[in-house]
Amino acid sequence: MRITDTVKYVGVNDRKLDLFEGHYIVPNGMAYNSYIISGEKTAVCDSVGEGFGDEWLENIKRETGGKPVDFLVVHHMEPDHSSNIIRFAQAYPEARIAGSEKAFAMMKRFYGTDFSDRRILLSKDGDRLDLGGRELITVTAPMVHWPEVIMTYDTKDGILFSADAFGKFGTTDTDEEWDCEARRYYFGIVGKYGMQVRSVLKKLSQYDIRGICPLHGPALTEDLDHYLGLYDIWSDYRPETDGVFIGYTSVYGHTAQAVRELCGILESRGVKYEAMDLAREDMAEAVENSFRYSRIVLATTTYNMDVFPPMKTLLSSLAERGFRNRRIALIENGTWAPNAAKVMRETLSSMKDITFFDTTVTIQSSLNESSREALKKLGDELCMPL
Repeated sequence: MRITDTVKYVGVNDRKLDLFEGHYIVPNGMAYNSYIISGEKTAVCDSVGEGFGDEWLENIKRETGGKPVDFLVVHHMEPDHSSNIIRFAQAYPEARIAGSEKAFAMMKRFYGTDFSDRRILLSKDGDRLDLGGRELITVTAPMVHWPEVIMTYDTKDGILFSADAFGKFGTTDTDEEWDCEARRYYFGIVGKYGMQVRSVLKKLSQYDIRGICPLHGPALTEDLDHYLGLYDIWSDYRPETDGVFIGYTSVYGHTAQAVRELCGILESRGVKYEAMDLAREDMAEAVENSFRYSRIVLATTTYNMDVFPPMKTLLSSLAERGFRNRRIALIENGTWAPNAAKVMRETLSSMKDITFFDTTVTIQSSLNESSREALKKLGDELCMPL
């Protein structure tokens, strides 16, 4: 696959994978991307996952015409990108391996290997790898999202080889918009490290980026301001969409009924909203929507004087990922001792820049005149401009 005249795609698509990193649902599989950059010398960027080594090496051989490869650039050491480094080194015994110092330490831990000094090429911030007619400039990107990560900027074509940043779920030929699966990927995997992402974005601002080649998903060659703009929003924990996300759990359907009535209020006022049953729908998408929307409603039952387990999972997931800067409304249900709102408020209050809507709706078993009136009042508050 051609990216430019001198940058070619040699990665693979994993169409059988059902769970990425063991828990993210990937209905359209996953791409493990690798690229060849050609100048007077040739560099391959990154390896691919275990089980795809034969296909990957054949792709390299086809695109190079069987000619030698001079460098393997290791941007990231997760096994979906590094599992065939040793096979590459055996296939191309004269090639040098470029990567960060931490990357080489991880290679030994993962694969029990020490390369000779003549093969190791340590890459530090600002270092330039001369391929003849073009240079690859190293941009260190620690904790985006592992500590060893580097990116490289190609001075000839203006391409940023961005490691896991700007990636998405799905194979390279999946026909879907980039934003949704890239957002779910970002907040699931990178979201905690907003400060580090912003630091890298600042470093990248000095370069004329005309293309982005991530390690997952498609190469991005058009509308780059859109993708860079979303990363600016996401890494700054700003809401992307003015609207309401409702995450709820319901044991016997009464809390779900309250959510349906609240959705009706929002719809009648023309407010954009999205509601998810946390027990039945993808938790990673619930995390994504929590970061996406400007207003959040959390509705759940009291369960063992705590909250229902799927709501607990959402709250824990948000805390792990540095959730902040949102206004939140609470709806609780409890037949004899409603306590869910208190638990949710205490958990959320430990996060940064969280404020709460004035009205908390308490349902005792099922909606009645009083709780329905509180629900309408909450609906009014949710429809007011922030």
